[in-house]
Amino acid sequence: MKLTKVSVGFSAIVFAGQTMALTDVEIDASFNPYQGAAVSYPGIAPGVKIDKSNVQKFRDLIDPATYALIEQGKLDFPIEETHPIPLHANYIAATKKYASQVKLGSTKGTIEAYVAGRPFPAKPDKSDARAGEKLAFNYKYTQIVGDSGRIYPFIWQYKDAKTGKVERQLEFDFNFLSYKHRTTQTPVADIEPNPSKIYRGIYLKVLNPQDLKNTQLLIQRFDDDTKLDDSYLYLGFQRRVRRLAAGQTTDSFLGSDIMIEDFEGYNGRVLDMDWKYIETKLMLMPVYRHSEWKQTEPKDQDGYGQVKFGGQAACFPNIPWSLRIVHVIEGTPIEARNPIGKRVLYMDAQVSTFPMILAYDRKGELWKRWGIGFSDSAYHAPANKNAGIAIYTSASMFDLQAQHCTTFQPRMMSDPTLNPASIFSVQNLRGGD
Repeated sequence: MKLTKVSVGFSAIVFAGQTMALTDVEIDASFNPYQGAAVSYPGIAPGVKIDKSNVQKFRDLIDPATYALIEQGKLDFPIEETHPIPLHANYIAATKKYASQVKLGSTKGTIEAYVAGRPFPAKPDKSDARAGEKLAFNYKYTQIVGDSGRIYPFIWQYKDAKTGKVERQLEFDFNFLSYKHRTTQTPVADIEPNPSKIYRGIYLKVLNPQDLKNTQLLIQRFDDDTKLDDSYLYLGFQRRVRRLAAGQTTDSFLGSDIMIEDFEGYNGRVLDMDWKYIETKLMLMPVYRHSEWKQTEPKDQDGYGQVKFGGQAACFPNIPWSLRIVHVIEGTPIEARNPIGKRVLYMDAQVSTFPMILAYDRKGELWKRWGIGFSDSAYHAPANKNAGIAIYTSASMFDLQAQHCTTFQPRMMSDPTLNPASIFSVQNLRGGD
């Protein structure tokens, strides 16, 4: 772990070693590496603004794409205090109960004896050739939306970063459901019937504009990671369902700057990439308490306000950043047809999400910056107060080569009543008009 200019207490309690079964105390420490030892860096304090006048002092804390944008005067952000994000007690309890039995399979990208919770809560070890895989599985089974979630409304804007012109706006309804490995919502047991052994479903529907209205996408991910996802697209103007070929998950989705494989940060299977753990270090990440941030759009009746955007062509969420402990991972796609040469993924060590991902093209040149704002769900919409998750508040995919971006305003609700299993079916696509 890189400890340069980090307070002394940081390294003492972060994680336990991986050579033996972890104690409950050690697992608790992995879920709250900030307890009892504040993270710090010279010059970083709440209220400080990172911009081109001072960014050189903080180069070690910032990913290279963000650093370049700040240095060019195209992005700045304020600093917020580092706050822990407590995950749901049931998820932590499941980790304590089952983590000792979990192991990677003999084939890369496979896992054995996983039941629930975080599969690999121990500190990643650079001497472990499969440490990156373990972190990837921690992401697969983390708590982003809880056991189910709905994003509505979900507003996408396509923007020309050279002129600032908003070219197109789409509005979606997104739903997510975990059929298996549930811990936080009723029912905690697996969703049945589930003869295909689906792990997770994603369903989305376009609400506007008119030419795309009622376009729907269904993704069914299997518990067996060696099986390809079943993905189906319903085009309203054609009034038919078609199955997506595997390669179409890496095409531009509906003309935006993201691919289906980019959903939620990374939406591919673990075995779709070779994973390499690089290091663990202190970094600035777009993680903050949303309900305490005043610079939002007019608030809804419950007090939730959508994130505004600023910087170059209003391509970046106008939110605070904070110091976070981050695992840096490289992912190289297995399939040569994938347009991405590699991803560098910055994983929040406490909650196993990716607030920042950089994509490089096949020539090794920086291509896209995928930034996602996260908040503790207790500081989000009031209905999410007890969800126990790190929750999306905003996102931006910036194509650095094309100078184009897509911005995302999600209102996420972790509520099982909004995500009935019936909507995650091909039959629902056909009847969705």
